[in-house]
Amino acid sequence: MPSLRSLFNRVFKRGRRNQEQAPVPQSNQQGVATQQKPPVPIQEQVTTTASTLTVSFVNQTSSSTVYAYITGSAINNNYALVLLESDGQTLYYPTNASSIGSPLQENCAIPLGAPGKTVNCTIPHIAGGRVWFSVNSPITFLLNPGPNGPALVEPSVTNPSDKNINIQWDFCEFTFNSSQLYANISYVDFVCLPIGLQLTNTSGAVQRVKGMPSTGLISVCSQLQAQTASDGVQGWSNCVVNYKGSPLRALSPNQDLVMRPSDFNNYFKPYVSQVWSQYQSQTLNINASNVTIPGTVVEQELVFKVTANPKIGTNSSTEAFTSPTTADIFSCSTGPFATGSDATRNAIIPQLASAFNRTTLLKTNTIPSPLEGFYKNSITNHYARIVHGINVDGRGYAFPYDDVNPSDAGDQSGEVNDPNPASWVIYVGGGQVS
Repeated sequence: MPSLRSLFNRVFKRGRRNQEQAPVPQSNQQGVATQQKPPVPIQEQVTTTASTLTVSFVNQTSSSTVYAYITGSAINNNYALVLLESDGQTLYYPTNASSIGSPLQENCAIPLGAPGKTVNCTIPHIAGGRVWFSVNSPITFLLNPGPNGPALVEPSVTNPSDKNINIQWDFCEFTFNSSQLYANISYVDFVCLPIGLQLTNTSGAVQRVKGMPSTGLISVCSQLQAQTASDGVQGWSNCVVNYKGSPLRALSPNQDLVMRPSDFNNYFKPYVSQVWSQYQSQTLNINASNVTIPGTVVEQELVFKVTANPKIGTNSSTEAFTSPTTADIFSCSTGPFATGSDATRNAIIPQLASAFNRTTLLKTNTIPSPLEGFYKNSITNHYARIVHGINVDGRGYAFPYDDVNPSDAGDQSGEVNDPNPASWVIYVGGGQVS
């Protein structure tokens, strides 16, 4: 369980905590997500990793037309936007774009070849990195002009005019810096292609995240539709995106709300009301190492009182939270869950937001809570429940604070990390990591 100090020092980014300095998401005039390069860190870390790392892609799909892309910010080149070219070795630093939506000037689609083939690439130290995959068609990346260089226009699953909207594409995330490789699979925004990870360090120790089987997307879509049939909430079925009669992807509720704001209207309201009622007479305890932060509902606010402790770097404070809406819970970033300059509040938010998504607050008054109690309420984040249930090892980011681990089990977010990485293998297609 992390110490309170470590919680205060975490860098929070929607759906990801693997970024050394997280890029700031932006939008172009058409609403397509872009990213600007991050600022240079104030303090440099002691170098333990090599300057480059071999990344191997294994095509476990049934298609011979599969592409990989590697994007991020080059740590040793002033955090400039960098992509790998199609040979998987040459670094491409785009010059500043002349206009919004400018094309890349190099071919950055790395062909993976026939099913079963392995392709090796070499990456430098990269922050805020993503490895993208597409099946049957390449991904179109664009560039927007920015004050500090070009911003990469990434594909969008909520912009109907996006050129990639009907393509099967997905990604995993990583940062490879002077102190470690950190990578994870992500379902925060949607489910599409199965991705698995295998990291081997210089001593031969192996870490694996197995991801979904080849039938994972079909299973997710089927269970979302079954959930609508069960509770009558149309939003679950609306998360299913079909193309030419077959499932293309399954959106998270947060992304569905981008397209259909009326979906899930007041869905969590009865549960939130029960929580507020229960903690008028009980105390909710957030535990961090040997520190307990107690909270109770006072005048319709959930109020936590933090005791000053110089040894762990906390000051005496009172943190009050208004009741969250359904959109607040799914996004983990709005209303009472919006982070700011208050480090104490920022430490409480992930614990509280994750407990609401997992709906454990009526079962126990302590968070984090045991894994066995996750998603047991009839009103819960069923998308997250379904995603975890279909992943072979139960791991994978299903909502923005899914890296808050249960009190009795390990990682839930589908991550691997090591200060001495020797090789990193990424499997696409659902053959699993054996």
